[in-house]
Parts: sequence; C-alpha cells; structure tokens
Amino acid sequence: MKKKSTFRKLMSGFAAGCMVLGMLSTPAMSSDVEEIHFIIPGGAGGGWDGTARGVGKALLDSKLVGQTSFENMSGGGGGKALNHLISTAARQENTLLVNSTPIIIRSLTGVFPQSFRDLTPIASVIADYAAFVVPKDSKYTSMKDVIADFNKDPKSVKIAGGSVKGGMDHLVPAMVIQAAGGDPLKLKYIPYDAGGKAMAGLLSGDTQLLSTGFGEALGLANQGEVRILAVTSAERLVQAPDVPTMKELGYDMTFANWRGFFAIPNLDKAKAEAYRAVLKKMYDTPEWEEIRKQRGWQNLYQPGDEFYSFLEKQEKDLGGIMRKLGFLQ
Repeated sequence: MKKKSTFRKLMSGFAAGCMVLGMLSTPAMSSDVEEIHFIIPGGAGGGWDGTARGVGKALLDSKLVGQTSFENMSGGGGGKALNHLISTAARQENTLLVNSTPIIIRSLTGVFPQSFRDLTPIASVIADYAAFVVPKDSKYTSMKDVIADFNKDPKSVKIAGGSVKGGMDHLVPAMVIQAAGGDPLKLKYIPYDAGGKAMAGLLSGDTQLLSTGFGEALGLANQGEVRILAVTSAERLVQAPDVPTMKELGYDMTFANWRGFFAIPNLDKAKAEAYRAVLKKMYDTPEWEEIRKQRGWQNLYQPGDEFYSFLEKQEKDLGGIMRKLGFLQ
C-alpha cells in the first residue's frame, strides 16, 4: 500500500509539473494566430495604411499575435494589391488585405474585375460614418434646412466632397436626397481631389456644405471652426452626442465607410475563424482602445457571414444610387 501511495504521489506531482511547464511554454498569444502580414492597397499615411498599422500595433502590443509586417502596394485603385493576393494565394495564408467601401464602388464600376466575393471576408473592424459639415457661421442649423432649400431650388445648394463625382462623398448626399424624396440627379456636387482641400473650400466659402468622414470633421468641430449638422450612423456617436443622425431627423438612411480585412480565396475555415477570434479579442485590450480614441474610429465588428451580408447590402444600396445617377448602366 505504501508503494502504491508513493506512486500516486509521484504521478500527481508529475502531472502538476507538466501543467506548470505547459503554462510556461505556452506563448503569450491568446489565439492561434502567430503572425500576420498586412497588405495595404495604398500609400503611407492614408486610411487603409492607418487602419492596418493601427490594428497591427494593437495586436502586437497586446501580445495577441507575435509578429506583424506591412506591405504598401498602391496601384489600380486597390486592384493591384487585390490581384496580387489572389495570384500568390499559395504563399499568403498568413496575409490579410485591408480594404473599405471603395472595393464595392470600384468593383461595380469595373476599375478592377474582382470583388469581395473573390476573397475570404474575415471581418469589418471599424467604421467612419459620413458627416455633413458647415462653417461655424453658416445659416444652416439643421440638415432639414438644407433639404428644404434643395427642394425649393436644387441649384442653390452646393455640396462638396473630397472624391470625384460618383465617389463616396458624392453618393452619400445623393442617398440622403433620395431618402428625403428629392431627385439626386439635381444635386450640385463639387468634387475636390482630397478631403483636406474640400474642407479648405468649405472654410473659404466656395461651397456651403461638406460631405466627409466624421473622423475628418471632428477635430475642426471641436475647435469651433465648423459645425456638424448630422451623421449617417444608426445612433448618435459618443464623440459628438449633440449631433443627430439622419434617421433621427426622419430620413431612412444609414451609411458606414467600413474598414476591414480579407484573406486569400477559400482560406481554411479554422484559420479564418482564428483571424476573426483574434480581432474580436483585440477590442477588449487597452492598446486598441487607446489607438481607436486617438484616431476617432468607431468599432464595427462584423465577422464572416455577417460581414458578407453587410457587403451584399452595401453593394445593392450603392449600386442603386449609382445607376440612378448614371454611373452604372
């Protein structure tokens, strides 16, 4: 009996030791994703670049992944990076492509032949909702005033944006006009080749209203240089609790310029789920919260099938307004 008791003690001690060794040898990472290589379909400093590097930094600093790397690949409106990921898929299992609403618009317009369906949608991560902005001394105090003037005389209302005609900053106010029962074809849109230039045009009096991203407008709004009349989120945003949503004003429309990640076509399901899991865990880290607040981002986690359904709806909504405006047949 004594020998059996001693044996049990030895085995119990061995098992406990194995557990301790297992804990010590387990990496600090809390997911099955050890490394991520981010492909960024634009240059340094842009929205895609900031999203990929911000997410990568949060994952690395929080020890959710052990290694991150980044590759900027401009060209073809994002098509070069998309094509590269597909054509080199055999060696890109650890790669995520960052993208956003333009993958929908540019696919619809044929800038490149592929679409989100040719990739594995992993998840949306953040949203930058659209905002409608006026100078601090503007006569407009509500989007209802803008709509009322448009209904009286569409030519009297000039709306600017930092994208070409048919781009996001044009399509969003067109959707608002349509939701308000007006004719979006009568919208007088003034295109600028960058958001900063569009904001300068607003402040100089060249235009009355600016269609832009909420994140781009928030800083100047906080400084008192501009006023945000409305946003396109479903609910009011924490950073601007006094700004109403379009839905709140009675116009049935929402719009999110999402940013998220895609992987190679037909990625192994377990690997895809591991990516989704690590991105979800990221939201609970102080490292991510610090980055998110600095950038003025809104969390928008939509994984897998939910993300795919969201993309299909956005494609339908944007395609509809683009056809109405004559940008699609």
